[in-house]
Amino acid sequence: MSITRRDILKLAAVSAIGSLIDGMALAGPNVAGVAADAGEDRVFICNEDSNTLTVINPYNNTVDSTINLTSFDEDPRPPFRFVTGGVLPTHAAMIHKPLYHGAISIHGAAPSPDSRLIATTGRGSSNVYLIDARTRSVIGNIANPQAGDKTSAQRLSSGILIGREPHEPTFTRNGKELWVTLRGEDRIVILDVERALKQVGGKEAGAVRQYLDTLNGPAQVWFSTDGTLAFVISQKLAKVQVFHVNADRHGYSRPKLKTTLDLQAQDPFGFTPFQKTTPDGKEVWFSHKLADSVSAWEASGDHRVLSQVKLGNMARPNHVEFVENINGRAVYASLARVNDGGPGGVASSQIAIIDRSAPAGNRQVVGTFFTHGREAHGLWTNPEGTRLYVAHEQDELPGTPAEGQTVCSVFDVTDPFKPGFVARIPLGNLDLPSGKLRNKKSINLVYVRPGARSQAG
Repeated sequence: MSITRRDILKLAAVSAIGSLIDGMALAGPNVAGVAADAGEDRVFICNEDSNTLTVINPYNNTVDSTINLTSFDEDPRPPFRFVTGGVLPTHAAMIHKPLYHGAISIHGAAPSPDSRLIATTGRGSSNVYLIDARTRSVIGNIANPQAGDKTSAQRLSSGILIGREPHEPTFTRNGKELWVTLRGEDRIVILDVERALKQVGGKEAGAVRQYLDTLNGPAQVWFSTDGTLAFVISQKLAKVQVFHVNADRHGYSRPKLKTTLDLQAQDPFGFTPFQKTTPDGKEVWFSHKLADSVSAWEASGDHRVLSQVKLGNMARPNHVEFVENINGRAVYASLARVNDGGPGGVASSQIAIIDRSAPAGNRQVVGTFFTHGREAHGLWTNPEGTRLYVAHEQDELPGTPAEGQTVCSVFDVTDPFKPGFVARIPLGNLDLPSGKLRNKKSINLVYVRPGARSQAG
């Protein structure tokens, strides 16, 4: 039997994935003592409309690369090419082409506890992808047998098909599982990470462990710091479910419902899209987008409500992030609202600053700052808590320095209450054999230091 070049490349891909699995196994679930190479830090941004991930180098605040999840240019024949007869179709038209099998509406993202993997969801394609944070490569891609000067070198993995409208992925604290909320199915899919890593070219490897029925419209899961509890929020009901993870001796979950929290007083509209626990693990904060507020609850015990903070009319909060260092403890909330009169007279969104050191019943907004971008969404800090990165959904206005570009902005948050603007980074384009695809509509954003414990760890 003869072995072709394609066979060799495929075997190499399988070997590379196996090496990654072995490396994760050696690191183990607890990697707090693993020395991380800070030179490998990167920021990953999900671009929903272009179905790409922009990778930012935080050492010079420039675009390092763009990860292609589109499957454009895999086939050299029209009408499946990105450019057909010299005409550039709209992105919306391209993703409905008959041979398109790439991502649709890339949205959520999360790092693994050891920061070696990024999970990202395709809302429209009903799947989840895993990405190697060090190599910035999609797990499961294989060499494209039709590759040439005018076609992509790789054939995109179709990811792992999980269900309708996957919103946010979250790794369990031990890194064994990935939980993904399915807003369109009122349940969570729980994946075995090791099996998921073995999928090559979309071949099924039995990664789905189970489906967990939840409240209507689950938006995101977040785990308590000790990994024993899972909080499930909703974008259709004013409720939060709290599950015991109930891990077995191998670290795999056997979820059991602990309680259901009533958010009617904090979120009468029943639209809570994002949550995160505080660095000390004592509180879990929820953003209530249509109620223009955020709230904090006990992360253990009876899960009492601690604070509700109003953010102003039509503030429309998206994400929350925590900055804690020797200069103070602050909670940031990104506001989707775009205000006139930003820096340089350009319309911009803002971020609300909440003083978390204040007594629970007395917390309030103590300041705001403009993001230098429009419709702020994802927020994430570096491990030292000195830099904040902000993703934006809208492009910049004509006549501005980043006209027609989606931007990521960077702030020095050494003093959490006096953020200093550092940079506004245009996200540019994905260079394809057939042309350029503009990166646009940024949603989630994560700062990653491979080998170091992540915020989800």
